[in-house]
Amino acid sequence: MPVRPTPSITRRLYRAAITGLAAALAMNAPAAEPAPNPWLVSRDTYTEAQAAENLQRFAATYADAAGWTARADSLRRHILAGAQLEPLPPRTPLRPIERPARTHDGYSVANVAFESLPGFFVTGNLYRPAPASGVSTPRAHPAILVTHGHGDPAAGVRPAPGYQRLCASLARAGAVVLMIDMVGYGEAQQFPHKSDIALGLQLWNGLRALDYLESLPDVDASRLGMTGQSGGGTQTILLAAVDPRVRVSVPVTMVSAHFYGGCACESGMPVHRGPDFETNNAEIAALAAPRPQLLVSVGGDWTKNTPAVEFPYVQRVYTLLGAPQAVANVHLPDERHDYGPSKRRAAVAFLRRELGLPPLADEAPAPADGAPGEAGITIESRETLMVFDPAHPLPGHALATPEAVRAAFARR
Repeated sequence: MPVRPTPSITRRLYRAAITGLAAALAMNAPAAEPAPNPWLVSRDTYTEAQAAENLQRFAATYADAAGWTARADSLRRHILAGAQLEPLPPRTPLRPIERPARTHDGYSVANVAFESLPGFFVTGNLYRPAPASGVSTPRAHPAILVTHGHGDPAAGVRPAPGYQRLCASLARAGAVVLMIDMVGYGEAQQFPHKSDIALGLQLWNGLRALDYLESLPDVDASRLGMTGQSGGGTQTILLAAVDPRVRVSVPVTMVSAHFYGGCACESGMPVHRGPDFETNNAEIAALAAPRPQLLVSVGGDWTKNTPAVEFPYVQRVYTLLGAPQAVANVHLPDERHDYGPSKRRAAVAFLRRELGLPPLADEAPAPADGAPGEAGITIESRETLMVFDPAHPLPGHALATPEAVRAAFARR
């Protein structure tokens, strides 16, 4: 289970601001606008050269496995504290909803939802392997959580053909696959995406998504994996960092020492630095060690330096822990920022191998715009993939306002 951090750094940071507000009200004076949090990072906080120097500085703080373990434990506590997840909210009943599944070639798809907080719904799709004829295999399947990045919030990203192909191909291989909406995207409209607590909400949703997968009768809870691209990659490295249940992770086009995501959902809470700590996304990725991890990078975005800067740092940590072969980097210098066919091919091959699924045959056909093993996958419409619709509305106890969601998240 995730590490429970020590008393909150975040609360100490805001104590002075709260005291000042109380004094202003006592004097019947207008309160000043709250000062921006000085510990947040932005798109231009560090240059590429400064980021590389930061990694050298971090590396100088430990020299062996024991030193790294001490640093890693401290960073996990700081991440959870910065995300306002200390103490962790109570694990309230998930109250899952699963609509009837649709059967396709080698897999099925069901529209699902669960409550990460009472009345706060996480929406998604559950892809399952087609059952073998006459064979009952309870808890035989590994499970994979898939998270997405940014796009059109109203339309959502979950229905994108590439993600449907990724999830379906993994299900065909024998995995149970859950893909969920980002906060404020697609059906997840109970709270706005660009919010000061979006990062914490998404991290909590990820923790509860693992709880949901563990609860399924056909899932082997000892084999849980995760992958995501861009903002989904940020979700992947953060969840793998704080929850050891993520046994295999594949962050795609996101692990950078100098870039932190550019959105409140990725760097809008002080998880990267504070008054007594500092880290970056490369080191957060290293917190998954020694569990298997694949970093997928490209030449056309902020992961262009991964082979020379970020990967060597992560690999050093794995080496100190005696697992240098458990981490890998697939770098595509001529590609850009997406979860396209070549990236899916690398991710699926890695997940299949590390989760004990059969390898994909070299001759597996690929559609013209897809990866090997994706031929014959049915691309469903956005409407078909939705959990809630006029015939199945959001339950009446759903939290009705962002203020209600904020209060539920803050309640300890």
